Order: sequence, then structure tokens, then C-alpha cells
Amino acid sequence: MTRCPECGAPTRPHPCQELFEIVLALDHSRLPPWGSLHGVTVSCFLLQHPSRLLGAAPTRPWTILHTYLDGGLTAVTRLTENTRRANSHRDTRPSEAVFGAPVTLIPPPTAFSVTIHDVAQDGTFPAEGFPERLTAWAKDCITGWSSLST
Repeated sequence: MTRCPECGAPTRPHPCQELFEIVLALDHSRLPPWGSLHGVTVSCFLLQHPSRLLGAAPTRPWTILHTYLDGGLTAVTRLTENTRRANSHRDTRPSEAVFGAPVTLIPPPTAFSVTIHDVAQDGTFPAEGFPERLTAWAKDCITGWSSLST
């Protein structure tokens, strides 16, 4: 069986990139449960496929996942709003805390217990149970990266 070199998931019946494009289409529909969890979904994918970070440190996805796991969707929404606000030169309020990312851990993990394939189930990302599967994915991303520093 061929596996993704970055996350260790099987590449059949759907490669990770194809599944990511499917879930992005669902995210962009803005329908529940996918739309509101877009940032978490993208963060999980990027932490398990770090070549897509294009040389950038995983600080932002790491912070989004910690925020989601510690404070839920409300906290992620607030973080996103604060990030947008911080991009404005007119706003001088302090930004939310940033969790220390594993920026010096090379190479990144290459095998995870929960991948996009698990969240996709049959390749359609069924709405029922999606938030729970996404939470399991987020926890596994943090665990996978955290295990490198121990």
C-alpha cells in the first residue's frame, strides 16, 4: 500500500491533496459544520503536510489548533478576528497570545494516528460527527509535533 510521505495516510482511494480540495469546497460553502471550522481544518492539514507551508514556520496553524483545543470554536473565531484587526494599521490593541510553535523541529513527523483520511471517512466528510473527527485530528497533530521535542 502506498502512503503519503508527509502524514503516512494511504494514498488510495484518494490522495491527501484531493481530500483537502474536497473539504475546502465544503468549508467555502459556509455551511455547518465545515464552514466555521475552516481555519482548524487548514491548520491540521498544514501541520501534517508541512511542505505546503512553503518554508514558513508552523506558528499560525500551531496557535490555531491550541486555541481551538483550549477554548473551542468561539476562541478560534476571536483569534481570527484579532488577526484581521491586527493587520490594520489603525488598530493599536494588543493581539492574542501566540503559543510557541515547534519551529526548530526538523524533520517534521511523517506518521500520524489520525489523518485527513480518517476525517473524510468515505471521501465526503460527512457532517455527522465531523467536529468530533476534526477535534481528534487536531489533537493528533499537536501530539505528533510535541513528541519530537521529548
